[in-house]
Amino acid sequence: MKITVVGSINLDFVASAPSLPRAGETVTGATLARHPGGKGANQALAARRLGADVSLIGRVGNDAMAGEATALLVAGGVDLSAVAADADAPTGVALIAVDPSGENQIVVAAGANHRCAPEDLPARMESPLIVQLELPLPTVEAAVARAAGFVCANLAPAAPVSEALLRRADLIVVNETEAAFYGAGLHSGGARVVTTLGARGAVMHQSGVEIARAVPPQIQALDATGAGDAFVGAICVALLEGREPEAALRFACAAGALAATRAGAQPSLPSRAEVEAIITAS
Repeated sequence: MKITVVGSINLDFVASAPSLPRAGETVTGATLARHPGGKGANQALAARRLGADVSLIGRVGNDAMAGEATALLVAGGVDLSAVAADADAPTGVALIAVDPSGENQIVVAAGANHRCAPEDLPARMESPLIVQLELPLPTVEAAVARAAGFVCANLAPAAPVSEALLRRADLIVVNETEAAFYGAGLHSGGARVVTTLGARGAVMHQSGVEIARAVPPQIQALDATGAGDAFVGAICVALLEGREPEAALRFACAAGALAATRAGAQPSLPSRAEVEAIITAS
């Protein structure tokens, strides 16, 4: 199975703290780690670890952080031949605070990601496509318009998108906050719409009607960073393999749950064997 991901590439700076700060509050006693991240990169590596042949289209800076940001993608065998190095912008950075329960707060400085343009895309993309909204919207819209086959649109972070994108997408993935932002418009194009519900699992609708629901295995959450991206990669792999909606949701919920048991975004992404094992055990 071949999948193309058009999306962001970041280096994550993760501060694990006793609690998340309120507005104006300083929290001390944190520990700092650096991990590769970015929704596009995370979803590309998630799908690759689950067995897909994945290529990533995006941008990094021409700087030392670029090597760190792409290290696990290279090690994992993701095709980066369409990732450009931008001489005029730094590699994207995400600043992430995580509390002991795994809840997080994230601030992203997009850097080179926001210079990824429609001109960076091929005229036609034959492989199944995954997009998110951490690149400029014209680039995301162009990618979807040029896709020849299956399109998954992870509408995160929430932002206004065109009716054409909603109509073209075969699968839309949102969390509860994003679902509330888009409202009933999510269901206007006939796509399968998956809403993730955190520890309560996920639900799939089509034309506004629920067609499947699943809950994740019981786990001890450590860091939710990357769990949603693990879910997106997994649901796409599962559906493209021909799994029925409920089975695909179970597979994706298990992948997301496993990712939440480990620190960091890309380091936490599970293998297919791990996902299958936890499904069997639960």
